[in-house]
Amino acid sequence: MFQALAPKPLAGVSKMKGRLLAIIKERSLIKGGSFKLASGTVSDYYLDMKPTTFDPEGASLLADVIYAMLADDLDVDTIGGLELGAVPIIAAVCAKSWGTEHPISGFVVRKERKGHGTDKKIDGNFQANSTVVLIDDVTTRGGSVMQAVEAVREQGAKVKRIIAIVDRGEGAAERLSQAGISFAPIFTTEDVLG
Repeated sequence: MFQALAPKPLAGVSKMKGRLLAIIKERSLIKGGSFKLASGTVSDYYLDMKPTTFDPEGASLLADVIYAMLADDLDVDTIGGLELGAVPIIAAVCAKSWGTEHPISGFVVRKERKGHGTDKKIDGNFQANSTVVLIDDVTTRGGSVMQAVEAVREQGAKVKRIIAIVDRGEGAAERLSQAGISFAPIFTTEDVLG
């Protein structure tokens, strides 16, 4: 079970978040177009988080920030999320936690069963009837992350909280609240566009 972490000084986390935001603006924010989002809506900007989550500095900063956020989740067994956006984030947090007093493992929820091998919907270090935190790269209306919520709840797991890198502020917080889930975005679009 995940236990209390030695918290990083708030000033250190704030500095990491500042640098992470700069990387997101530089590498992941695309303006000046018409982009169809997973929610079905159309936007004049797009957040492609892969260039940040697969960047060495971006991944390391994300892992540090999320690991610090998990310090309050003393009853969390593991972290996970929906493929593909959550995968590099989960892997970075797991790797960063190795060698600490409290390593944390992860899992991924597939959008569809792969149809071969073990044919699991949830892969990695997930256990039924556990308490989990789910990770998402960008939330709009919350539909994608709710797929992960439903999959782990079907296995009896309790979702303690959702952590997103960026919330677009278009209904995800309300939807997750209605589902009884705490929501903690690291940034909002106001931060990224500002």
